[in-house]
Amino acid sequence: MPKLTVITIVYNNVRDIERTLKSVLDQTYHNIEYIVIDGASTDGTLQIVEQYKDQISKIISEPDKGIYDAMNKGLALATGDYVLFMNSGDEIYDIHTVKDIFATAPGADIYYGETEMYNDNWENLGRRRHEAPDEFDWTCFKYGMNISHQAIYIRRSIVTPYDLTYKYSADIDWIIKAAKKASNIVNVHRYVAKYLVGGMSKKKHRESLKERFQIFTKYYGLVPNIFNHIIIACNLAWYFIKHRRTND
Repeated sequence: MPKLTVITIVYNNVRDIERTLKSVLDQTYHNIEYIVIDGASTDGTLQIVEQYKDQISKIISEPDKGIYDAMNKGLALATGDYVLFMNSGDEIYDIHTVKDIFATAPGADIYYGETEMYNDNWENLGRRRHEAPDEFDWTCFKYGMNISHQAIYIRRSIVTPYDLTYKYSADIDWIIKAAKKASNIVNVHRYVAKYLVGGMSKKKHRESLKERFQIFTKYYGLVPNIFNHIIIACNLAWYFIKHRRTND
């Protein structure tokens, strides 16, 4: 039974943090190390986290240099065979998710699945526009990030710290780096996460898109990336025409 480290990053999110905590702590899979990294919240978030301190492996509350700096703090503390980031506002899909994932196939380097989107009122928006591919490797992000950060379980031995030169899209770079090292990637063919739309990459959308373009150019080349972005734009426009939302 592999050990999973779940890392939750939070800052001043008293409204949503308990929902995220419970989604991790209620799992029927019990070999979970849970780490919560709080950015010195002042709104009562930490007090809610402290209510569950007997079930949480490590709680850190201190200022940080941004979300990926906080994530790196969590990675540095992790001791599990696999790591998963489930940030405040998001949820593991249901209580059997982790158990089901590891029962799919033994010993994968990466497990991934589908994500369900929710709005600020926690109303279901359905599946992400970028559907998880049947098979995944490091080239699969060329038409967009088709696996969300909350829906991918990565063997800790193949991950590296987040590159802090990226402020909004370092998770894309992080996943691609790990996928390049992975030899066995398993699609679990189920919903594995619930994602609250409107995170930092949405609030700083233009900056995030610029970083994504830089990252994709680094891995896929400038000319192919320009061509791929034309396809991305067409796909986005068609989805919006059909659904009147983007569901990123």
